[in-house]
Amino acid sequence: MASYYESKDLKKFGEIGQHAKQLADDFFRYYGNVTGTDGALTKREKALIALAVSHALKCPYCIDAYTTQSLETGSNPEQMMEAVHVAAVMQAGITLVHSVQMQNHLEKLVA
Repeated sequence: MASYYESKDLKKFGEIGQHAKQLADDFFRYYGNVTGTDGALTKREKALIALAVSHALKCPYCIDAYTTQSLETGSNPEQMMEAVHVAAVMQAGITLVHSVQMQNHLEKLVA
């Protein structure tokens, strides 16, 4: 095995209900309602968000799935990469904003 994640396993996602069918059915119904329909956001916009989140949470299965879905719903590679950069800068900002906690504590220790 070249890596822990095997891209062919993405096709097995539908089998997650093997030991909890009702819970899987509930999840897939919710998943389909959220990602599979246009609402306040289009399916294209939702796919870009999912692609960005997939990168932020480092899920190779999701990256593969939402790269495909982003293309299928009309996004181009530049838009997709920009979405990934949004996720990256958000992660950096979230890390950096927590330095305020450190600074607050330093004020008590070093002052």
